[in-house]
Amino acid sequence: MKAASRINRSNFNRLVFGAIIAVYLVILAGGIVRSTGSGMGCPDWPKCFGNWVPPTAEAQLPADYRESFARIRVENNRRLAGYLESIGLQELAEKIQSENIAAPESTFNKYKTWTEYTNRLLGVVLGFIISVMAVTSMSFRKTQPALYYGSLGAFLLVVFQGWIGSVVVSTNLLPGMVTFHMLLAAILIGLLIYLYHISSREQQRNNIDRTKNIKIVLVLSMVLFLIQIVVGTQVREAVDVAALQLDQARAGWIDSLGSEYYFHRTFSLLLLALSVYLWLFFRRSGQRRLKSLADLLFLLVAIEVVLGVVLANFGIPAWAQPLHLLAALLILGLQYRLYLYIKMNSGA
Repeated sequence: MKAASRINRSNFNRLVFGAIIAVYLVILAGGIVRSTGSGMGCPDWPKCFGNWVPPTAEAQLPADYRESFARIRVENNRRLAGYLESIGLQELAEKIQSENIAAPESTFNKYKTWTEYTNRLLGVVLGFIISVMAVTSMSFRKTQPALYYGSLGAFLLVVFQGWIGSVVVSTNLLPGMVTFHMLLAAILIGLLIYLYHISSREQQRNNIDRTKNIKIVLVLSMVLFLIQIVVGTQVREAVDVAALQLDQARAGWIDSLGSEYYFHRTFSLLLLALSVYLWLFFRRSGQRRLKSLADLLFLLVAIEVVLGVVLANFGIPAWAQPLHLLAALLILGLQYRLYLYIKMNSGA
């Protein structure tokens, strides 16, 4: 019985790892959607242009498709605004019903449509994996309830995330909704990493000096990194506005950005210093596992810095934007993995 339980937990652990990979792939795909301006490539949700498989040419659409989907979106926004008003979010409701959000649909572009559609397909794959996790975790309900309730939480979070995705489309990429959408992804990553940790057979304990201090540094670093990601998302939204309002080339977009950009750029120096400190600490720990994780963390931070420099000095190239966000969330996830590892090994 115990052997069977270990095998089941091992399989569940691999399933959780697959879910983590799927989340990061969805994030990368979402970043590509944003950087290529494909966010409204499918004007409706969950279908795309009213079909489960989108068209490949504008000739496959009705002549009045832009007006038709705009009317549908306006009606969806009215229902959503009514709900928000009922719970006291009057200002957000007014934004959702504003003329800019209810603007006519953009002209069909097959490349943008299929970019967004691919992003949605990856989301479906993630939803499927999370659903299998939730069902599989029922066998741990009594023996390891944290696996069951954590998996159930992940499932509910993915469902809610899918609904928020429909709101993002309906509101024509409303800035606040885009940021909230990203924060939910970060929470999902944290929950999955926790499930991976507690389902792992990595149960050995080792003596690590100054565990209390390093845990504080890790928590501080995670909080600051999350703040940096949120500010970075706001900078990304400002870039979207610049792309719509300015006729000049990408190189001129940086000059149009506000205080969020300069805070984001300066704040990165503090995060770099914290990352170097963590790397040096774990390199001196004497544990091969910690050294490997620390080296990977340092590599990701270095990549993130290089991508930031490229974005700031080379006209915000589209290819660097999704990689910049992906690297930041990978760093955040790895820091949390280190925190859980340290907490386990310190017996706390």
